[in-house]
Amino acid sequence: MAAVDDLQFEEFGNAATSLAANPDATTVNIEDPGETPKHQPGPPRGSGREEDDELLGNDDSDKTELLAGQKKSSPFWTFEYYQTFFDVDTYQVFDRIKGSLLPIPGKNFVRLYIRSNPDLYGPFWICATLVFAIAISGNLSNFLIHLGEKTYHYVPEFRKVSIAATIIYAYAWLVPLALWGFLMWRNGKVMNIVSYSFLEIVCVYGYSLFIYIPTAILWIIPQKAVRWILVMIALGISGSVLAMTFWPAVREDNRRVALATIVTIVLLHMLLSVGCLAYFFDAPEMDHLPTTTATPNQTVAAAKSS
Repeated sequence: MAAVDDLQFEEFGNAATSLAANPDATTVNIEDPGETPKHQPGPPRGSGREEDDELLGNDDSDKTELLAGQKKSSPFWTFEYYQTFFDVDTYQVFDRIKGSLLPIPGKNFVRLYIRSNPDLYGPFWICATLVFAIAISGNLSNFLIHLGEKTYHYVPEFRKVSIAATIIYAYAWLVPLALWGFLMWRNGKVMNIVSYSFLEIVCVYGYSLFIYIPTAILWIIPQKAVRWILVMIALGISGSVLAMTFWPAVREDNRRVALATIVTIVLLHMLLSVGCLAYFFDAPEMDHLPTTTATPNQTVAAAKSS
């Protein structure tokens, strides 16, 4: 039976003292749970890469966001699959609209507002509101311009609604589709290019069109100079959102290709705004012109001359 003295606990000193006395001893270091572990410094990162991570996000951050959501994908033929595209609250929609109206230089619109939860709710209703704003304002502008003319007969042009819907929705879907395909193609050739998803591009284009809703209402003012000033302001704001969003994605590409891509995006946006102003507001109307009826003598004379 062991002696009582052998069962007593002994106080162990410092690990360094123990190792000095017995070099062959093995020590185990148990850290305090409340103590913050010290990490080894990682390799230095360039400022350009840090800026890319801030603007576009790296793979680790994207994976973390996807895992944090824990969204279960449903088959595309089910209602639940499309319901996820409209899973957004009013605060998020207003926040994205505000971001499209106040573009911040050096900040990426997708990274700040869209990537956490891309939606189709905002772009769909923004395009629908813009369609009716352009069609109704165009008819009202035509009415106010010729108001008081005795020879003018006002006829509401309901076809402008269908024309505006075709133009706006085709632009908001076909242009993002072409841009998404182009970025995917360039991503296969240049490894540094970070491509956006098709839904993210549709969100950017949809929210960038919001500025044209109040602009279309102000286009009722029958002054061409005021209208062109308004369209330049709207084009500058929405074009800045598009340029600052897609420039970080293509700037690592060939310089000419990157510049050509941004110029094409801005030119297509300019064509939409200027085309809507010219067609729906500045187009000449023929309804107010007086009509003349030919007399029988004039009809006979015209027949003889022919």
